[in-house]
Amino acid sequence: MHVDLNSDMGESFGPWVMGDDAAMLQLVTSANIACGFHGGDPMVMLKTARLAKERGVAIGAHPGFHDIQGFGRRQILGISAREIETLIAYQIGALQGIAALADHKVTYVKVHGALSNMACEDEAMADAIASAIRGVDRELAFVTLPFSKLVPAGEKAGLRIISEVFADRAYEDDGLLMSRRKPGSVLHDAPNVAERVRRMIEEQVVTSVSGKKLRVKIDTVCIHSDTSAAVALAHSVRAGLETAKIRLAPFSQMPR
Repeated sequence: MHVDLNSDMGESFGPWVMGDDAAMLQLVTSANIACGFHGGDPMVMLKTARLAKERGVAIGAHPGFHDIQGFGRRQILGISAREIETLIAYQIGALQGIAALADHKVTYVKVHGALSNMACEDEAMADAIASAIRGVDRELAFVTLPFSKLVPAGEKAGLRIISEVFADRAYEDDGLLMSRRKPGSVLHDAPNVAERVRRMIEEQVVTSVSGKKLRVKIDTVCIHSDTSAAVALAHSVRAGLETAKIRLAPFSQMPR
């Protein structure tokens, strides 16, 4: 068995630091790099891409709403499909330019925060995101949440779909993520999270808060890097997978 382990990276901005990217890049196989809209700036993007290159970690664009102050986690209403398509294309292009300076290559796109959550339930938004990815480079993979509108949108656009589960987030019965506003939506207990991830990979299921088991193909597992215990949690998850003889590698190196 094999799986990719990813984390959101490059979300610092100027002197303000978010997460320990250097430590996380020792543990993950793919890095989702912020593109300057919800976090990150050109120098942070370059530093992150270079570190990822040194450590053999794949990189992808992590675009979101233009909302630095809210870290991209606030909904922006009334935005048109054309605007969404354009802001996604703009951010992908920004990271592609930075990646070239780092002698690295962007191989996928994973949408961030509120933009992703909204598009999971809004077909027009999902289609706009997929259209932007295809318009920039149809070879880019599209990391998506199973059971969401992003999956059929990516399939219609002819993109390679990468199915993602979250190590540290709770699920509703419909297979979508529980809102961060609800208690228990973010998981922090490292041993429990590691065991949960191992079971998800071996069984190819996610379990909702009510105990409902949802069967799903799992290509990659996300561990958020913006919590105080993120590195310890990532250590536990990786160790648990390695103990279970589950090979870790970027999904770009796995057979389609």
